[in-house]
Amino acid sequence: MLSAFRSALATPDLRKKILFTLAIVAVYRIGATIPAPGISYSAVQQCTETGSQEGVYQLLNLFSGGALLQLSLFSTGIMPYITASIIVQLLTVVIPRFEELKKEGQAGQGKLTQYTRYLTIALAVLQATGVVALADRKQLFPQCDTAIIPDNSVYTLAIIVITMTAGTAVMMWLGELITERGVGNGMSVLIFLNIAARIPIEGGNILSSAGGVVFALICVFGLVIIASVIFVEQGQRRIPVQYAKRMIGRRMYGGTSTYLPIKVNQAGVIPVIFASSLLYLPDLISRLVGDANSNAGWQVFIQNYIVNQSSWAHVLLYFALIIFFTYFYITITFNVDERAEEMKKFGGFIPGIRPGRPTAEYLSYVLGRITLPGSLYLGIIAILPNFFLSVTGSGNNQNFPFGGTAVLIMVGVGLDTVKQIESQLMQRNYEGFLK
Repeated sequence: MLSAFRSALATPDLRKKILFTLAIVAVYRIGATIPAPGISYSAVQQCTETGSQEGVYQLLNLFSGGALLQLSLFSTGIMPYITASIIVQLLTVVIPRFEELKKEGQAGQGKLTQYTRYLTIALAVLQATGVVALADRKQLFPQCDTAIIPDNSVYTLAIIVITMTAGTAVMMWLGELITERGVGNGMSVLIFLNIAARIPIEGGNILSSAGGVVFALICVFGLVIIASVIFVEQGQRRIPVQYAKRMIGRRMYGGTSTYLPIKVNQAGVIPVIFASSLLYLPDLISRLVGDANSNAGWQVFIQNYIVNQSSWAHVLLYFALIIFFTYFYITITFNVDERAEEMKKFGGFIPGIRPGRPTAEYLSYVLGRITLPGSLYLGIIAILPNFFLSVTGSGNNQNFPFGGTAVLIMVGVGLDTVKQIESQLMQRNYEGFLK
């Protein structure tokens, strides 16, 4: 990997792309540290130092690189765009118009991207409104009585919401700039950056609370987890596909052999995001509807069994939701009937399997068998931090940075970026084929 980056820096056009990406990253991190207008920066720092419980916001705070609890310009993070992309992707199966746009190629994909942008802005307004409402009602930091928003007039609150929404639009623009003129997928790079920005802070918290021995053991265990995730992420089932020979005019076409790759983790990190978001909603609703000091039965139940990440009810529910959403997402995105029809259309077939319906049934059988270990793998990696809460001396699994959503995203983005750099190097240097 290091040799690939060294070769990339030695290539002028790739070096420009890497430097451009680093410049966008620097702009993004500066925006993540600037507080939104109307927010008392000193009050936010004071409330952050009180050690208030923030477990329910772990996913949003993770994707924003800690900007959420700082109430900065980019506090909404990239989560609205991720949610909008997932919704549009799922709607392509439900809405015929979206399915037609998907089949139109680049023009249709451009329209779907535009719809994703509009939905992102709408979701950013909702998320910013929720965050501002919680901060105004002193429920973002329940143990802190300091007023984060000194002037809580409607005008000031509206300005804060508009500013945070504009921050989301700027993040979308920066991500698209990286995709077009930089290296890697822009949105993925920004998410990777946000997660990486949290690791030194969380590592320092572990070192100060649990000691050097525990910190060293967790670092070693983290490296083992990362190596295991890389091994599983690279695993795939290759289904052989043979294309029949066809005579078109005086030329013979086809007769080639290839394979259809099905990854062990075909769904990626999407099921973990779905499950985390679903567990996040009950506590958000209870905070917005109820009083901060209310002890209603349903609120106590949510706090003790849904929000409390060290409870077995939370762990089992989280694990079950990840397995369910893995099967749900793969069933929607990987249409075996369409794949079988495409293979039949172009003269392809799986050796020993008849084209058409038998091929679809075979693909469904293989996909079902490989999805089970993939879903169990996602669930185990996601709930690993919950078993280290007592070791790190914290009630928030954010203090264990080598598990769950963080390591899945970091490994996936890292592998994709390195592969993209290597592919661009191969276009400019063919020595690898001669060795």
